[in-house]
Amino acid sequence: MKIIVTIPAYNEEETIAEVISGIHDVMTKSHYNYKILVLDDGSKDKTAEVARKNKAIVFSHQYNRGLAETFKTEIKESISLGADLIIHIDADSQYLPTDIPKLIEKYKEGYDLVLGSRFLGTIEEMPFVKKLGNRMFSAVISKILNFRITDAQTGFRAFSKKVATELDIRSTHTYTQEQIIKAVKNRFRIAEVPIYFAKRKSGESRLIKNPFEYAAKAGINILRLFRDYEPLKFFGIIGGLIFSIGFIIGAWLLYLFLTLGKVGHTPSLILSILLLIVGIQIILFGLFADMRR
Repeated sequence: MKIIVTIPAYNEEETIAEVISGIHDVMTKSHYNYKILVLDDGSKDKTAEVARKNKAIVFSHQYNRGLAETFKTEIKESISLGADLIIHIDADSQYLPTDIPKLIEKYKEGYDLVLGSRFLGTIEEMPFVKKLGNRMFSAVISKILNFRITDAQTGFRAFSKKVATELDIRSTHTYTQEQIIKAVKNRFRIAEVPIYFAKRKSGESRLIKNPFEYAAKAGINILRLFRDYEPLKFFGIIGGLIFSIGFIIGAWLLYLFLTLGKVGHTPSLILSILLLIVGIQIILFGLFADMRR
């Protein structure tokens, strides 16, 4: 079994050497056939240079493309290196290389995708907004899949060559939830193992520079998840709400006519009819989208 340990990195020269060294120590002691692949996402510092000095293979983007695009490159390059198992770990040293054997052992039990769960393990430090966002994402994913996931946002995971080649990751926002959703829907076996999540030693998180911005992005991504994977529910709720408003207005006009004999209110009548039609159209759109999934 050939293992490729991948590290996406953007301006992580201060921590990348420690992460790579820790991986070498763990993998050498475990006697696995492995290589370390650093995906330099257009770093402006010496991330790539430091990684090469520490005996890692480096593939660099000319400019910063973001996590999702870097993940796609990671899969492509790992397969070209002959990976049977890909282990994804971040470059900021918050995930510990010493937890890698947990993922490998779980994989060897017959699982296709193994997630390192921070919420099953120990979290040394995590901002409240990020913790809340992670739990919300996990709850949404679990609801969509009817399969409990405690940490859908984890950046520490192991997955087989089959998962890498058969699941087409299309998201331009995040790979984390999409890979889990598609793995479940394609009947791959998924497991979680408890891991340690350490306090960030240097720099700042690229995901949560501003808590309000993070909350807004998290909310938008949750809506996207429902739209893409539960279109009937998503459009059904929106269409149902619009239809209900139109129905209430129409019922009020009918009440006025039956009890007081009032007629007129033409603008309200037009609005009621318009809302009813739009609501029905949105519900039908969700139905057609659900049939084409």
